[in-house]
Amino acid sequence: MSKAEKIEELQGILQNDRNNYQARRQLAVLLLDTGYTEEALGHLLYLAKSFPDDSEIFYNLGIAYEKLKKFNEAKEAYLKSIEISPAEIDATYNLGLVLTELKEYDNAISCFNKVVETDKDDSNSYFNLGICYLKKGDLVEAVTNFQNTIDLNDQDIYAHFYIGNIFKEMGDIQTAYEKFNKVLELSPAYSWAYYNLAVIDWECGKTEEALAKLDKTLELNPKDADAYIVYAKILASEHEYEKAEAKISEAIDKCGKSGNLFYIMAQIQKQLKNKDESLKYFNLALENSATLNTNIKFVNKEIKSLG
Repeated sequence: MSKAEKIEELQGILQNDRNNYQARRQLAVLLLDTGYTEEALGHLLYLAKSFPDDSEIFYNLGIAYEKLKKFNEAKEAYLKSIEISPAEIDATYNLGLVLTELKEYDNAISCFNKVVETDKDDSNSYFNLGICYLKKGDLVEAVTNFQNTIDLNDQDIYAHFYIGNIFKEMGDIQTAYEKFNKVLELSPAYSWAYYNLAVIDWECGKTEEALAKLDKTLELNPKDADAYIVYAKILASEHEYEKAEAKISEAIDKCGKSGNLFYIMAQIQKQLKNKDESLKYFNLALENSATLNTNIKFVNKEIKSLG
């Protein structure tokens, strides 16, 4: 019997006997598993009222809320599940994920540490500890936990990638380069690794290598606006402004409206002595300020300078 057929069967049972709790429990789990989260939530809330001391119901309720991105409700459901059954480690782990979403990083760290105390080989908990410490700005603890992840699971490309990013930020270019290459060894289609390698190459004066890696980045992810911007900056630094203009035009076509793309295009037009075009793109950058990293006051100064 397929899952769809089982769901139909259970729904039929409940139509005849709405108090068949076993059927309702099975149906809720099946609906949750097959993506019918709202429907599952309704059944789980019904069950939670009838069985207020059932940790599994509140655990699944937490999953449903989490899938619906109702993180505060998910938090309360997981806390209730843990209150009923303190040894329920899955609920503790999921609570950590929800607390991370809610930016309650210290509480999330406590959750993941409890999981690790129970299972010292849980690489996922170490990874999430790394994320929490990274969000808190504690790069040393972040690296330690990402490394713990790798020690348990060397195939975790994301742990390697985050370590690469951290070492790049800390100025250890060689280690960062090695880590991004490790990511590509594990996942040759990981475009962000090519992008980061390209940025390092550019910063080290290896222009041709940087452009080649950016070509690969855009081949794998044609909508990577940051890659287009770095590409155009490299071309502009070589005084190839027409090529830079073409690259940003391509980016706008592929990525859509973006304050950052309009701003870099304005700068290119300024170098090409196209005053009207430069003004147009500076104003477009302001109109799309939600995607503009440059300070608006600075953009207004640029516009004023062009008269």
